[in-house]
Amino acid sequence: MEVEEMEDEGPSLQSDPPHCEDLQLELHHSLRLESPAPVENLFVDKKAVDKLTEGLLSHYLPDLQNSKRALQELTQNQLILLDTLDQEVTKFRDCNTLLDLNSLFTEAKVYHNKLVNIRKEMIVLHEKTTKLKKRALKLQQQKQKEALEKEQQREKELERERQLIAKPAKRT
Repeated sequence: MEVEEMEDEGPSLQSDPPHCEDLQLELHHSLRLESPAPVENLFVDKKAVDKLTEGLLSHYLPDLQNSKRALQELTQNQLILLDTLDQEVTKFRDCNTLLDLNSLFTEAKVYHNKLVNIRKEMIVLHEKTTKLKKRALKLQQQKQKEALEKEQQREKELERERQLIAKPAKRT
């Protein structure tokens, strides 16, 4: 088989192991780069190419397969780590939400205490106003009583004065 004919096919970019033709093409390119003069018609023994291919594959293929497995495992581990990291971020967000809730509860407790204090003050003020109203009522009743007594006293004095005033006697 001629190497020039394989040039038209181009290198294989598949993930499968390289074929004999691809290796021959690579060999042809490497020979072309290493040799100072261009090689026009080069004939290669197929058995030699097959043996070289087998040797090359047996030498590099296990390492490449191990590397492929290691990369797949690393990729899988990265995905697991990304999921775990996402879960941890969610946990931190939940913790921040809980901290916000805790601060809200603390604030609510403060306002509750303020309301309790206001209620106590209102009760004290209500008691004081009730006492003041009772006292005012007593004072008003006392003033009314004093005013009534004063009025009665004045009426008594007026009556007494009337009685003291001389009355003309009737002639009979």
